[in-house]
Amino acid sequence: MENLFFHPTPLEAQAIYGLAWLSFGVVHSVLAGAGAKRRLDSLFGAYYRLAYNLWAGLHIAAVWALGRALVGDRASFAPTAAVENALVGVYVLGWVVLVMALREYDLGRFSGLAQIRAHGKGNTLSEDEPLIISGLHRFVRHPLYLGAYLILWGGATGDFGLATAVWGSAYLFIGTYSEERKLLALYGDEFRDYKDRIPAVIPWRGRASG
Repeated sequence: MENLFFHPTPLEAQAIYGLAWLSFGVVHSVLAGAGAKRRLDSLFGAYYRLAYNLWAGLHIAAVWALGRALVGDRASFAPTAAVENALVGVYVLGWVVLVMALREYDLGRFSGLAQIRAHGKGNTLSEDEPLIISGLHRFVRHPLYLGAYLILWGGATGDFGLATAVWGSAYLFIGTYSEERKLLALYGDEFRDYKDRIPAVIPWRGRASG
């Protein structure tokens, strides 16, 4: 923390880091909302999705860097060697799940590059895909979030990792509710039926056919 212009207490550092995560969640939700999306779409056009992703990436990187500066050099939490080895396994599993889940999406649309390519050909391409119920989506509605949870908690091997896991999980938990409202509006009864049968993040019951 010697690089900071002030020296917060551990509690203050956690509070500031939590507020940084809150800022990311609020801005992310606002920009993904229908009203903001319409206004930004009129401004950026086919480049909206790419611009949105770039902004989100820069924002979360700034949050991470702030947390690292605030909490990173504290060492009040340290798991045993056995627990740390287990957490490494959880961390690796999280990345496997995340990559597998990403492969089930149209990454061109997901990134916004497909919309730009279509625009260059004089066409318009929606960023929305058909409801995915195949692959990992047969077992959980949000495999990307499952992978993110595993990565967050697998990385909880010190004070900064633990703080990131706590605040990141809070963001994902609240974000799931917001995401599901959007999915219900987009897919209607198809998603409602899927939601009734398949758990959100933990694969403990049911399996979709797909």
